Amino acid sequence: MSSYKTRPTPGDTAWFRRDRFGMFIHWGSYALPARGEWVKQNEMISEEKYEKYFKYFDPDLYDPKDWARRAKAAGMKYVVLTTKHHEGFCMFDTKYTDYKCTNTKAGRDLVREYVDAFRAEGLRIGFYYSLIDWHHPDFTIDMRHPRRNDPDAEEQNRGRDMKKYARYMRDQVMELLTNYGKIDILWFDFSYTGPKYENPPQYPWMGLKGGKGKDDWEAEELIALARKLQPGIIIDNRTQLEQDLWTPEQYQPEEWIRHEETGELVTWEACQTFSGSWGYHRDQTTWKSPEMLIQMLINTVSLGGNLLMNVGPTARGYLDYRAEAALGVYADWMRVNARSVYGCTMAEPDILPLCPNGCRFTQTEDGSRLYVHLYSYPFKALKIPGLAGRVDYAQFLHDASEILFDEKEDGSVVFKLPVVKPPKIVPVIELFLK
Repeated sequence: MSSYKTRPTPGDTAWFRRDRFGMFIHWGSYALPARGEWVKQNEMISEEKYEKYFKYFDPDLYDPKDWARRAKAAGMKYVVLTTKHHEGFCMFDTKYTDYKCTNTKAGRDLVREYVDAFRAEGLRIGFYYSLIDWHHPDFTIDMRHPRRNDPDAEEQNRGRDMKKYARYMRDQVMELLTNYGKIDILWFDFSYTGPKYENPPQYPWMGLKGGKGKDDWEAEELIALARKLQPGIIIDNRTQLEQDLWTPEQYQPEEWIRHEETGELVTWEACQTFSGSWGYHRDQTTWKSPEMLIQMLINTVSLGGNLLMNVGPTARGYLDYRAEAALGVYADWMRVNARSVYGCTMAEPDILPLCPNGCRFTQTEDGSRLYVHLYSYPFKALKIPGLAGRVDYAQFLHDASEILFDEKEDGSVVFKLPVVKPPKIVPVIELFLK
């Protein structure tokens, strides 16, 4: 078994650490402006203008069965959908607001269809739920609110009551964790407190509080409710209360994430996008290359983490050609190389330093197999120091073709490779260890 021990978690993270790869879905009425999920805040759009997106939200091509098939083909084992993002628009049939998909031209519970479709494909189900809500009348205006620059922002805040809003969140979380069967992941997003938020210098003339955190969310009650309704559920740390998951966003960690106080290894998940935006962004040109997509997954698993890769469907409810192409990259590679991802983690401490330049190691939890991911394909031979006497058999993972090797007196092993790189973005050598 792996010698790496992680900090204990209140939820059941055993399956999570085994499955390693998931799909994030950011979808809401912000798909209509098609300028990202923060468009209301970024452009300080008024409620009146933003109401147009509610009025014309009509995902007539929404086919979650297609999404689910593509996710499964890409090798993803679990999925997290935005049930409500910061704009406050609810993708489910909640009793606690009229600002929901069933009151649009969609006319139905979109979360219900998502759950049914992905569950039918055998994927585990997750819900993202925004702690922020720019539409709710009791959510106080702060430095991140679309109304932050209104001359009467302080006046608008009078009468707003975050306690009422916290109750609203608990009511909706109860709906989400009661009405849709077993839910595996609850992804809250996000707290923002600290000195830089308390007295924002750009608004010295306002008395607006800069940030919000666990006390505003009444996070202890919120978490307790979730765990009562769904024992074993996995919850992220973004309420500002430590739970199960550390969630680095839009960057690739360079080492296994550790607890900031104890130094213990933790259960972590890198959340990333195919492009620079989470919600659908029509004009974005920063789409990641196939090499980058595959290497991000390998890098994450090689450091003991999971990768949650995001798609942002269009307002009509389908995945655009760029998202389909990116999922296809994963599907092609994972179809033959998934063994180097599922049930794998960082290579054992005595093996990890042996990794050659231009390669990444992953290793099975039981230590029996080592996977060598070839980022830079070598010319005819790959030399790995310190492995002499430890390798029983070697093969390419994609086709199970044998790779011959020689053990040297210096303790290294030289693997004899074909001159021409196999037709995979990142070829993988599977080593069966003695």
